[in-house]
Amino acid sequence: MYLFYSFILLFYFVALLPVIAYKRLRYRKPLGTSADRFGYISEAVNPNQEPSIWIHAVSVGEVLAARALLQDLRQHYPNHRLVISTTTVTGREVAEQLQDSVDSVFYAPLDFSWFVTRALDRVVPEMVVFIDTEIWPNWLLACRRRGVRTVIVNARISDRSYRRYRIVQPFMKRALANLDFVCAQTQSWGQRFVELGFPSANLVVTGSLKFDALGPVATGTGLGVGNPVLGIFGFTENRQVLMAASTLKGEEQPVLKAFQRIQEADDDAILIVVPRHPERAQDIVRLAEKMGFEVMLRSALTVQEFSVPEVVVVDSIGELPWLFQLATVVFVGGSLVPAGGHNILEPAVFGKPIVFGPYMENFLEISDLFLRRSAAIQVSSASLLQNEMVGLMADPVRCARVGDAARLLVEEEKGARIKTLAAIVELLPSENPNSRSPQFEN
Repeated sequence: MYLFYSFILLFYFVALLPVIAYKRLRYRKPLGTSADRFGYISEAVNPNQEPSIWIHAVSVGEVLAARALLQDLRQHYPNHRLVISTTTVTGREVAEQLQDSVDSVFYAPLDFSWFVTRALDRVVPEMVVFIDTEIWPNWLLACRRRGVRTVIVNARISDRSYRRYRIVQPFMKRALANLDFVCAQTQSWGQRFVELGFPSANLVVTGSLKFDALGPVATGTGLGVGNPVLGIFGFTENRQVLMAASTLKGEEQPVLKAFQRIQEADDDAILIVVPRHPERAQDIVRLAEKMGFEVMLRSALTVQEFSVPEVVVVDSIGELPWLFQLATVVFVGGSLVPAGGHNILEPAVFGKPIVFGPYMENFLEISDLFLRRSAAIQVSSASLLQNEMVGLMADPVRCARVGDAARLLVEEEKGARIKTLAAIVELLPSENPNSRSPQFEN
């Protein structure tokens, strides 16, 4: 069965090559270090072959969730190298910003046994911590054979993934038998692991690490003083700012139409668009210019900029958490088109009123929680999105009420970090006698 899985994976990889090549040419998108993908990890990742803890985070969201654990892992395992791998280029770029907290950053190998084995030889992990949804059968099997402990933290299984896993449930049960522990975000996602064959005794519900992983924006205060990013956006001071965050193709046009209506009431308002994929920035610029807006790319802005644009399209990575505090209203993208939605927690930290569309499957529990607490607003169509954003921008009292509810909810839901760390220490005992081990409750 593992051979069949590897064949299917190879077929999928070969079929995907034209898409990868197209993106490389169309958007000049880098492929990353291909040697890493085939298990040829640089010697610099672990030059002395020391024991390590390997964290794998696919992309940006997973890297940000992993951030919640780094300081604790360093404290409990001071004699281990702490390394992090990603799958996407953007994920690695964000992980590189954590170099003060980790020893090395690299790309994860493809899930073929010979690639994984080669990578394990180089990294020498005593534990592999997978973030969110990572179930890699060959990787888990190779770890089991070596006695490497494995745990999925912040675990979730989306509706689409669950349907696919159910089709091959007997194989998934075999793959999950090689996994030591699961820290699920919610009871319902944890139950999905059990239904796929994972033993409930090795699973604990911890909540979402993303509530604990907000890093420098955790308090929502003190970010503006001397911050270079905010200095460049100083022209937004005392002006209304509509922000569209992590947008995908098909979402910018409704936002731009809403902004046209907003400008009818407030011609001093500004729109900041942050596409999920920065390589799309030029396409958005052309769309905005076609609709008659004065547009600038974020990379063209300077502190000395005298030409104040109506629309700014952000073509950089890693600045979104800082920019949220500028917003009057935030639309979180990936939700108006069927892409599963994106993280709504960072704007919530700053008490910003958040609007998202009908497609929030990847953040279903979190979005439902916000809606139940009247801490966010969901719309079912592009026209309703426009109406909602126009209405909010004209109603500061309602903005404050929704935003305050969002900030309070984030503060009340923190705590997944301690529960997750307890599970990790249970699997791999702390080597620091001065560190207080968290209480583990199953």
